[in-house]
Amino acid sequence: MENKTQRLLSLDFFRGATVAAMILVNNPGDWGNIYAPLKHAEWNGCTPTDLIFPFFLFIVGVSIAYAMGSKKMDPTQHKSLLLKALKRALILFGLGLFLSLYPKVFTSPIEAFQHVRIPGVLQRIALVFFFATLIFLKNSEMNIFKIMIGLLAFYWVMMTFVPVPHVGYANLEKETNLGAWIDRSILTEAHLWKAAKTWDPEGLFSTIPAIATGLFGVLVGLYLKRKDLDPATKIAWLFSAGALAVFAGLLWDLQFPMNKSLWTSSFVLYTGGLATIILALSYWLIDVQRYTKFTTPFVVYGVNAITVFFLSGLLPRTINMFKVQTVEGTEIGAQTWFYHHYYSPYFSPVNASLAWALTQIIFWFIILYIMYKKKIFIKV
Repeated sequence: MENKTQRLLSLDFFRGATVAAMILVNNPGDWGNIYAPLKHAEWNGCTPTDLIFPFFLFIVGVSIAYAMGSKKMDPTQHKSLLLKALKRALILFGLGLFLSLYPKVFTSPIEAFQHVRIPGVLQRIALVFFFATLIFLKNSEMNIFKIMIGLLAFYWVMMTFVPVPHVGYANLEKETNLGAWIDRSILTEAHLWKAAKTWDPEGLFSTIPAIATGLFGVLVGLYLKRKDLDPATKIAWLFSAGALAVFAGLLWDLQFPMNKSLWTSSFVLYTGGLATIILALSYWLIDVQRYTKFTTPFVVYGVNAITVFFLSGLLPRTINMFKVQTVEGTEIGAQTWFYHHYYSPYFSPVNASLAWALTQIIFWFIILYIMYKKKIFIKV
């Protein structure tokens, strides 16, 4: 299968599980009532929810190795591949900006653009995809590894040793770290995360180590594609490399704490190691041992991953544009009204919030399954 199609079912499975988890944690019924594992760490640390985005960027890297591996050997194709990668990155970045602008762009367009958040999840995916593609095409496997380590070391030095202007010392606090200062200086506070305004969890500077996460995936993808090794050898070495990366991340955490918002170098190694172990296990079970019956729901999500992520962010905002009048005489969004009438009264607050998120998973699965059966795969 691997030699004929160069497509890993386990990769689609892993991608689908990751995107489904994204929808689960991004769509609670009530942001004030969420089970602890479904929350991001307050600052330092790493919860299960913090693993989701780095896993996706890791998968982006693996996909680059599989999609472009054979074409890399022909330098005459590099320009075409880079132009396609740039086009795709611009589309992804544009979709992310649209989510930031929507729906305000239709009611107050000037104000919407004046305060649009420029960084975001899709924007970071776009940047990581393009730069990981560029590095992949123009460098050997060893050089890719060196660049990955170099990016992590550079970020560590800059964040922990370089004094922050107007602060006077290096630090890793929310508003006073170097990354926050760079983001404010380039993008201004008007275009950062609205919940913080002075820093952004998907900021420009922290995208540097995020590119390293993508390169981690590229290296794993290149190793999985090797034809001179049997599956058992691949899996043994991937498990070992993953465990070593996890250990290195935990060790580095003692000096450069794991932090998703800062995307610290220890966070990259830890999450990349876990992703490698999970993909190796999935590869063994699904592609080698052929245990595939349980994979369909996840593959359904995986083959239209960006589509469902974008639409799952768009739909709630659209529904809430329609207002419903409450008995108190105030107006609330239709989705909020529906949640408070058909979920809140029948569950505890945290269970109602979880039930709503699970409903979103089922709702989108039905739509994606229909698309899957009709072979509708939307490629960005």
